[in-house]
Amino acid sequence: MTSIKILISLLEQSYDHRSWHGTNLRGSLRGLTPAQAAWRPGKGRHNIWEIAVHCAYWKYIVRRRLLGEKGGSFPLKGSNWFRRPEKLTPAAWRADLRLLEETHRSLLSVVADLDPKHLTRRTPSGTWTHLQTISGIASHDLYHAGQIQLIKRLHRSMDLFHPPV
Repeated sequence: MTSIKILISLLEQSYDHRSWHGTNLRGSLRGLTPAQAAWRPGKGRHNIWEIAVHCAYWKYIVRRRLLGEKGGSFPLKGSNWFRRPEKLTPAAWRADLRLLEETHRSLLSVVADLDPKHLTRRTPSGTWTHLQTISGIASHDLYHAGQIQLIKRLHRSMDLFHPPV
């Protein structure tokens, strides 16, 4: 297996392919209603919806770094964290999940086209290599998948004490 195929496998397992480590990012989002995704675990805390869009944003940034792009425009205004939802509707939730899916597929395409010799190149910032950046975004997905799983469990435990009206 080539280094590029290994990296693609890592990205796929952390996002949407079956793996030994448990729930991946897409799996952690599966079946959530807009209201569940928008539930905020506390004042000033991010909700699942915001985490999903944050993950899409960083996939977009990694893709740009790998391509050496200086500018660009993420489909949403702002950067890093985006206050969500603007509209608490199934269509808005699906649109943001579609954005996550599209940015993931776009990133996979860029990684698939990389020359393995370029994996030791540094991104334009000069801090991290392409290899470190790609493995980092996979770790980022898994970090947030675990965070989402914890938020879902917290939400369920709160419902035990405060049943919905």
